[in-house]
Amino acid sequence: MGLPVTRRRAAGAGVLVLTALAMTACGGAGEAEPAASAPVVTVTAPATPNAGPVADAARLQAALLTAADLPAGFVALPDPVRDLGLPPATAAAGADKSSTTPQACAEVLREVADQSPGSLTRAAVRFGGPSFTSIDTDAASFPATGASQAFTRIQSTLTQCTEYRGTDADGVQVGYRLGGLDQSKVGDASTAVRLTTASDGVTMTSDVVIAMVGSTVLQVVASGQQPVEPEVLTGLASTAVDRIRGAVVAG
Repeated sequence: MGLPVTRRRAAGAGVLVLTALAMTACGGAGEAEPAASAPVVTVTAPATPNAGPVADAARLQAALLTAADLPAGFVALPDPVRDLGLPPATAAAGADKSSTTPQACAEVLREVADQSPGSLTRAAVRFGGPSFTSIDTDAASFPATGASQAFTRIQSTLTQCTEYRGTDADGVQVGYRLGGLDQSKVGDASTAVRLTTASDGVTMTSDVVIAMVGSTVLQVVASGQQPVEPEVLTGLASTAVDRIRGAVVAG
């Protein structure tokens, strides 16, 4: 599986894959330009969800992907706040010099609940794998038409952020290019994109599926120095959707 382990999702894509980029860079001669991308294709969300939200946060957390659902070699990473008891990170912490231009593009790859506030419950889990690979998934359940609005809002951000720039926590320049990805539909509605991130001559790839399942919106992100195989990404997204749907039925 061609999949940066350290993605500070809470701070947005402006600090995406920075540890992996730093560890894989070998004296690059400057910032590389990501390859050209296909157009981002937007999908119309169902106006009315066909199932209610997962109102119990523990049930939603349990419905996310597990290591057993992933390729061999991936292990769950502890959540700094929930599992380790550390205080939430803030953009102003320490000497963090990270930035994103345009600022709105810092929303790319943030958790669904952060991109679209108003969820009833939220959950996330991250996995690290071999050769600086990672698989992250998060979900948020919304009341009424909130899921449709969230799905639409996330897509709007993606279409506005096809190319942007930023700096990492140390002030090193990072370039981003985002485009559409041809993936099989999952859930009640879904879209897929590829984000390429370049810094110091190293390029990383994040393949992403965002899907709506009833009143829940989920996101699956597979990242690494090489793109994940399409069938692997589709399998992960399909399993994630099935698990969420199961939690809705069980609830």
